[in-house]
Amino acid sequence: MTLRVGFAGIGLMGLPLCQRLLAAGVPLTVFNRTPSKCEPLRQAGARHAQSLAELAEHSDVLMLCLADTHAVRELMFAEHGLAQHLRAGQRLVDFSSLEPTATCEMAARLWAERGVPWIDAPVSGGVQGAAAGSLVVMAGGAAADIDALRPLLAHLSQRVTRMGEVGAGQVTKVCNQMLVACNALVIAEVVALAERCGVDAAQLAPALAGGFADSKPLQILAPQMAAREFEPIKWHVRTLRKDLDTAVKLSLEQGSSAPMADTAATLMRRHSDNGYAEQDPATLLYLHRSPEHD
Repeated sequence: MTLRVGFAGIGLMGLPLCQRLLAAGVPLTVFNRTPSKCEPLRQAGARHAQSLAELAEHSDVLMLCLADTHAVRELMFAEHGLAQHLRAGQRLVDFSSLEPTATCEMAARLWAERGVPWIDAPVSGGVQGAAAGSLVVMAGGAAADIDALRPLLAHLSQRVTRMGEVGAGQVTKVCNQMLVACNALVIAEVVALAERCGVDAAQLAPALAGGFADSKPLQILAPQMAAREFEPIKWHVRTLRKDLDTAVKLSLEQGSSAPMADTAATLMRRHSDNGYAEQDPATLLYLHRSPEHD
């Protein structure tokens, strides 16, 4: 039986994920707070749900890709939220990056109230990975639920790894984002230092390719920073800020310490507050190089 998918959250990541589902022939119903964002998908063959009730009615699997914990909680459990329209036999897959503790709480509530299992399935690979179907999915939830969804998730990803029970996917994504965000901040320092020393910063990424310092963020961000190419926006500073705050909070909850993530969160907050929250992280260069001198 072909599973029908309902998708809420048509943003930078949600749009290409939905386009891949449509290309694979998956019956798709979409919903977004700003209805106009659903129009390209409607024209491509998706059903545009006018309400969360309609979204639930036409779906076997509900997928979310929203900005943060508050957005997911609001969509699921606010008055007339999605949860009250779900029924036993459906599954919910959340691609959003959320606080692990909140994910566990919401999953327990959804199961208690509606008998619907929650799979937290945050992803890594960015907009390019979403468009190419090369994302990696770090999933938390019952093994049987995740296994049942693997054929569907194969349209969107190169790999799905079950990390444990509900919440484990979000913990893994926190670890992922700690690495990514700290890397991005160091890359900005490196490009700025190279430029101040008279080195052609555009050559950093190719020069370091294949060495121990190489990484995907280096190959993506360093050329952008050197060329001052900040559009199209592939991800947002505010997302890294939110994820670093989550990392620091989780560390405190676990009685651990995360001094690097804490410092990175402070720097990301400063950059965000300077007007770059909605910009690409390549703009982190401007923590060290004033745009007025470009």
